[in-house]
Amino acid sequence: MQLLQAPLPFRCSISQSNARAAHVAPKSFSEPIFAASALPPRHFKPAFISSGDALSTSISPKAASSQAPVTEVSSQTVEAEVLKALSQIIDPDFGTDIVSCGFVKDLDVNKESGKVSFQLELTTPACPVKDMFEQRANEVVAALPWVEKVEVTMSAQPARPRFGSQLPAGLQTISNIVAVSSCKGGVGKSTVAVNLAYTLAGMGARVGIFDADVYGPSLPTMVSPENRLLEMNPEKRTIIPTEYMGVKLVSFGFTGQGRAIMRGPMVSGVIDQLLTTTEWGELDYLVIDMPPGTGDIQLTLCQVVPLTAAVIVTTPQKLAFIDVAKGVRMFSKLKAVVENMCHFDADGKRYYPFGRGSGSQVVQEFGIPNLFELPIRPTLSVYGDSGVPEVVADPQGEVAGTFQDLGVCVVQQCAKIRQQVSTAVTYDKSMKAIRVKVPTSDEEFYLHPATVRRNDRSAESVDEWTGEQKLQYGDIPEDVEPEEIRPMGNYAVSITWPDGFNQIAPYDQLQTMERLVDAIKPIFVTI
Repeated sequence: MQLLQAPLPFRCSISQSNARAAHVAPKSFSEPIFAASALPPRHFKPAFISSGDALSTSISPKAASSQAPVTEVSSQTVEAEVLKALSQIIDPDFGTDIVSCGFVKDLDVNKESGKVSFQLELTTPACPVKDMFEQRANEVVAALPWVEKVEVTMSAQPARPRFGSQLPAGLQTISNIVAVSSCKGGVGKSTVAVNLAYTLAGMGARVGIFDADVYGPSLPTMVSPENRLLEMNPEKRTIIPTEYMGVKLVSFGFTGQGRAIMRGPMVSGVIDQLLTTTEWGELDYLVIDMPPGTGDIQLTLCQVVPLTAAVIVTTPQKLAFIDVAKGVRMFSKLKAVVENMCHFDADGKRYYPFGRGSGSQVVQEFGIPNLFELPIRPTLSVYGDSGVPEVVADPQGEVAGTFQDLGVCVVQQCAKIRQQVSTAVTYDKSMKAIRVKVPTSDEEFYLHPATVRRNDRSAESVDEWTGEQKLQYGDIPEDVEPEEIRPMGNYAVSITWPDGFNQIAPYDQLQTMERLVDAIKPIFVTI
């Protein structure tokens, strides 16, 4: 008996440190090919094309005049040769080849004609190294001596959220939801959100923007859609978003009512209606421009929306850091910090008029892995006020280059988080224990199911006013087992118990529970 490792889920990403590395061809095709070393230049021309269209290329490595006889080998043998060649292409983040990642689909080999065709199906059309995957796949297969022609079709999976059935209908076909927040007004949050969204669209993704600031919507100023009013679908009673350059847009500013004058609970209801009843369709990324602050509206969005990742925008001043620090804890999956207005260049020197260190302090204190700096540029606000994002108006500029790096980071982190969340918490029936592997951590441990159930902190188990424990130790039998465990966003799991109770268990809480010290992993013996 031999234990085989299951292939990893589909994904595509690139390490930030390798984002600008120049492509160097290996000395031979027998050497591993690291896709991260073949990223296109950091400046790009936004494509804004439909990501549903598959792209196909082919090359004929041999001249038509030299028709070498095709070796009579079995179909399984030649397919194995093709897969072995493709396995030289390594995913840079997981260190796993594209065959094991499940990217290779619909492999068709005609041994008589020497023609090989297959599909590379990536998890996102915005994969930063998709062009290099295509190029290297052509090259490694064409290097096989019996191959005469190679056809590679590039495609992406349809939008499939990990927990779509638990979401409102309008959000069930959105793969990733990214929050852009500042926790303080006036730092350029909306500018970052809009330019990030159009950067992702330029990388080939299907993108939407939701302006969650009802009191002061910015989206109507920063983009110029032809139709500036949202429409209703009278039959479905849903909202049809407006569009600008292929990006779907929803804002209270497009309702024709200007800025809202209403109390907090009413605003939360308006935001929930605009977000969840919109016909977003299939999106790879929905960018939410969060309202400034850390009040009820922000907390409601964080609870209702299953955020995949978050980006915090700040400025170099110490005061900005203090406010940002208050809001960082709202996001369990904060993956990037953008420090806006951090410097300008003049007379051959770089000046920092507001000081330095706020962004890096956030990164160091909260362990956020990525920091991006935006310079003081009059064009950034000028383009925003004119209704054309700068990454669209000047795709070769320095600002567009920074947003390209940020877009690569977002694509990478979303892919990694989705893979990690899908395997974070499981129930091992043989051990009668809950296995926990917290995302972004290599730590793995086991919990007794009864311990998890007794540590529920919801209103059904703990009195919200007095803090008195309502659920008693003896109320839970020692042999209780969970019926189902499902991820809830990127911060918790939902556990269904035999009595019908649905427990929300945050990852942070699971890490503090008493662990099974006698848990022994099963031993596999090869016979």
